Amino acid sequence: MTATTSARIREVRRPGAANRRPGTPTALRWELRKLAAQARARYTLLGSLLAPVLLVLVLDGQQRPPKDNIYGRHIHDSGYAMPLLVLGFAAQWVFPLLTALVAGDIFASEDQHGTWKTVLTRSVSRTQIFWAKTVASVLFALSVLLLLAASTITASSLIVGRQSLVGLTGQLLPSHAALPLVLASWATAIAPLIGFTAVAVLLSVVSRNPAVGVVGPVVIGLVMQLAGSLGGLDAVRHLLLTTPFESWHGLLTEDRFSGPLIDGLLVSAGWTVVCLAVAYAVLRRRDITGG
Repeated sequence: MTATTSARIREVRRPGAANRRPGTPTALRWELRKLAAQARARYTLLGSLLAPVLLVLVLDGQQRPPKDNIYGRHIHDSGYAMPLLVLGFAAQWVFPLLTALVAGDIFASEDQHGTWKTVLTRSVSRTQIFWAKTVASVLFALSVLLLLAASTITASSLIVGRQSLVGLTGQLLPSHAALPLVLASWATAIAPLIGFTAVAVLLSVVSRNPAVGVVGPVVIGLVMQLAGSLGGLDAVRHLLLTTPFESWHGLLTEDRFSGPLIDGLLVSAGWTVVCLAVAYAVLRRRDITGG
């Protein structure tokens, strides 16, 4: 029996092998490999790891702490105050920018380079490509958040110390209680961060322009911050995607409350579902035969 005959017999025994198509996990692996090969993604992750260390060193060396923020006043008194100061600052524009660097470009780059036809000839559907790119964007955003949190908390603990933390209502939180609360505070940013990732995905799909996909979420975040700071707009403020970034405040009061956290999860989920649904519908109907 020749090698060719043996190979044909094996093909007959596995009739579905030749027709088996790659699924969403395979497409996700392609997207993650593409991200790993991008210098922008690598530098963003590296910056998320190193920038907090430099920031902690600079702030710790300042004689006058930023007293316009409640935890800015305590950055020399406790190493747990610095991560909360950074968390509050990052929510203004850093989080939307860092997640949009990938999510705002991941679809638009295919239009820019005219590679949609090449991507779809890999025996994957538009649905599989959509979810692979979306999941890759979310994983990148969560990686950025994890690196920022770990780097900031570790650096401030080593440089400033692990002293007790003053809560938002003036109560003193010992080190063993402060650390879990700081970690939980950073974890509350996950839901709105995914929401901004969905916004960036939507802009990337609709605009077909990487610049719009990257800058758009930052502008939207700043506008929401401004609208949230205006008086008389409480009803609107609760629907803004930036408001959930403040939900950690309820964890650091003497009588803890979870209302803003629950509302933030619902608002973030609403933004995520609507943005992804619109983006998916636009991508499904798009004529990409030209490129």
